[in-house]
Amino acid sequence: MEIIRFAELKPEPWRNGGGVTRELASHPKAASAQDGAWDWRVSIADVGSAGDFSTFPGMERVITVIDGELLLLTVDGEEHPLEKYRPFRFSGEAASASALPTGDIRDLNVIARAGEFKGYTSIIELSKKRAHPVFQGQLAVLLEGKASVSPGAEPAESAVSPDGPEGGTAVAPAESESVELARYDAVVGSDTRSPEILGRGFLAVISIDRVEHAHS
Repeated sequence: MEIIRFAELKPEPWRNGGGVTRELASHPKAASAQDGAWDWRVSIADVGSAGDFSTFPGMERVITVIDGELLLLTVDGEEHPLEKYRPFRFSGEAASASALPTGDIRDLNVIARAGEFKGYTSIIELSKKRAHPVFQGQLAVLLEGKASVSPGAEPAESAVSPDGPEGGTAVAPAESESVELARYDAVVGSDTRSPEILGRGFLAVISIDRVEHAHS
């Protein structure tokens, strides 16, 4: 079982200097959040002022406001009001800029190389009675509330695929141990002993799927 602790992540300035990003995971693992040597990346950004977003040619983006009320995102001249917990997909090549009518926001970003990977973000409400499993190729981020994670009931040892989320600090608890999650901590999914999250609050579940190419 692998947990990425948000408090231990290093903030990286945006390439255009308009904000800071903390990378939760990327593949392949990049030396810097901004060097672009990855096929997909999951990160959390702090946006404190209006201005242009960085462009990512050849990429597709899914952005979700996770703290604050509203982000006005202009993409290729068209304005999109993004409310909290409502994911929005757009091209990384597009000219995009933000306005902050209700103040600073924090957002969750999933960026994937178009035609090779597809990223998805779902927001779910946690339950204290029914655990939410995190499967291979998924990353679960605690957005608010109180929650804990424990290994699933399968006997096999947990394993992470090279194509699955990687990065951050790994925590390896005893098999039966439940680990408390802090806000914005991320749980790396697995198909063997899939981590299970219990609690109250909201969780972002990010899925990274490899695009299958048809063979002639």
